[in-house]
This record gives sequence, C-alpha cells and structure tokens, in this order.
Amino acid sequence: MSRSADLPLFLCMKWGRRYGAAYANRLYQAVARAMHGQPFQLVCFTDDHTGLRPEIDARPLPPLPNVPPHLANKPWRKLSLWRADVGPDLLGRDALVLDLDLVITGDLRPFFAHAPGCPFVVWRNPTKPTSGVGNTSVFRFRVGRHPEICDRFTANPEGVWNREFRIEQELIAARLGDGTATRTTALSAAAKADPFYAGLNLMQFWPEGWVVSFKEDLLPAWPQRLWQSVPLPPAVRVVVFHGKPDPDEALAGRWPAPWYKRLYKTVRPVRWIADYWGG
Repeated sequence: MSRSADLPLFLCMKWGRRYGAAYANRLYQAVARAMHGQPFQLVCFTDDHTGLRPEIDARPLPPLPNVPPHLANKPWRKLSLWRADVGPDLLGRDALVLDLDLVITGDLRPFFAHAPGCPFVVWRNPTKPTSGVGNTSVFRFRVGRHPEICDRFTANPEGVWNREFRIEQELIAARLGDGTATRTTALSAAAKADPFYAGLNLMQFWPEGWVVSFKEDLLPAWPQRLWQSVPLPPAVRVVVFHGKPDPDEALAGRWPAPWYKRLYKTVRPVRWIADYWGG
C-alpha cells in the first residue's frame, strides 16, 4: 500500500452543529466514487469526531488564537488550514479542500493535475466573477506554503474584519492573486496601499464548468423553477450548495425560508442528488 504522503490528499472541516458526521461520511463516500478506485487520504479537522467513518483521518481543529467566537465560528476558521504547523505529515503536499455542503458529480482526479505547481487554485466566485476573488468551497493549496495568510488575520482579527475584509476568501485572493481583489474589494485606503495586499500572482481558477453553484448556475429562474427540474450538465464535477438549501433539502424539494420569501425561494425535488450524495 502507498504511504500516506504519496496519496492524493483531501481536507475538510467540521465544527458546530449545522453539519453533523453524516455530511463528512457522505463526503468520504463521494470522494471514493470520484477517485475511481485510487487510494486517497481524507483528513477531517473537527471539534467532534463522534460518528465519523473509521477511514476518515479525524484530527482536532487547528488553533486559531486571538480570534473571538463571532469570527472563529464563521468561514474565517478555514484560515487555520494555512498554519505552518497544521500537521508535519501534511506539509508540502497539495491538498484539495472541500466544504461539506456540496455534491460531487464527476471525476476529482483532474483537480490534482490542473495547473501543476500552482500553490493556490480556486473556484471563481460565482456571484462576483470579475472581482478577482475565489470561492473557497473547493480549492487546492500547498500545505504550509503561505502561513502569513493565517498570521495576518490572527494578529488583528477585529482590525481585518472591520477595516479590510468581510470574509476569508477575499484576504487570500488579495494576498495570492494578481491584485484585482485588492482593487475591487471594500478595503480602506491604508489597506489598499499595504504591500501585503499587492498580489503575488500565485492564484489560478478552475476551468469553467468544473465547479458550479446550485443557486447561481443550475437553478431555473423564477417562475420557471416552479415547474422545471434542475439540470445537471455533464461536464460538472462539483455542485456547491452555499447558503440554503442544503443538499438534503434540495433533494426533498424544501427551501427553508421566512414565509414572505417562500413564493420565490422554492425548488422542485432534485432527484439526481440521490445518485451522487445519497447512501
């Protein structure tokens, strides 16, 4: 059997109560199908390993010191993956990071072959495609390569939150991108002039169509969604369910929303989710 260091490496994070062990277990099963028999390693950083499959490499959440709960319990938590001490056996390896609220529908092996040597490859933000910012629901990075990204945040988390960025993926893009994110996000003048955010031009995006948003790319416009099914283009490899509905809700045709939004926040049962996410 191959040593772990030679295996394709996947990372996920699970904290709090929104996504339980079943989501991580489904992710493992989906990755196994999408790797077509190739051995791999899935590390789940979590605050509760109860119920996780034994094949999942469960580890404690990496430290995020000096960060108050209202930020540590948000996507800012992902920045802890960039720490230099996230795990000695992981350092220097390319890792594909996957959120729990997604459905894998195609081969994942090309995500490791695309843009070889690039330290950060990410999904182009579907809601702001010209911003130069990636959506970190699906990204590949070189573990331990840029610990300054996490260090920048933990040194002054409230300052970053109040004067620089509202979400972690903007900070990453400003540091590793081509400078577009620094120009297009709502940074203070002082932050825009900071050499840290000049852009190292070390970021690339996945090919168009590999990763798509359920709501932005697939869901028919209203009112067509009242009678039309949600399609799944054959080239899609990962469908991201950011926000609501979650995959289990879309599968059942439920979209949790206040009563005054239910007229347009509606979806027919999405049967193909069961083919890739169920079981």
